[in-house]
Amino acid sequence: QVQLVESGGGLVQAGGSLRLSCAASGRTFSSYRMGWFRQAPGKERVFVAAISGSGAHTYYADSVKGRFTISRDNAKNTVYLQMNSLKPEDTAVYYCTADYGGSVYYTRDNQYDYWGQGTQVTVSS
Repeated sequence: QVQLVESGGGLVQAGGSLRLSCAASGRTFSSYRMGWFRQAPGKERVFVAAISGSGAHTYYADSVKGRFTISRDNAKNTVYLQMNSLKPEDTAVYYCTADYGGSVYYTRDNQYDYWGQGTQVTVSS
């Protein structure tokens, strides 16, 4: 079992930055592929970014490529999402997710087993 707790959400103006963190329980954190999804009001939850267990491989949705960076610190059991050049359309609840093994190219939410409670990110224009 893996428990995930996100933090770092908030209100920011367009063009600003935020860094989300996700702390994970468990002793085998480095065996888990980690990801971030987001869900805007009235819309489906969609893939944002993923990172392999070692951190060597990452993958991003086209909508965030070049603006967001996913990273992890396996010694701290934590994954991060650095979000720069934020836009109003980035407003959503952001969810941290984990799955054992697999590929960073998995972008469907049913390809991840564990989910955090979500953290709200609001970007004002």
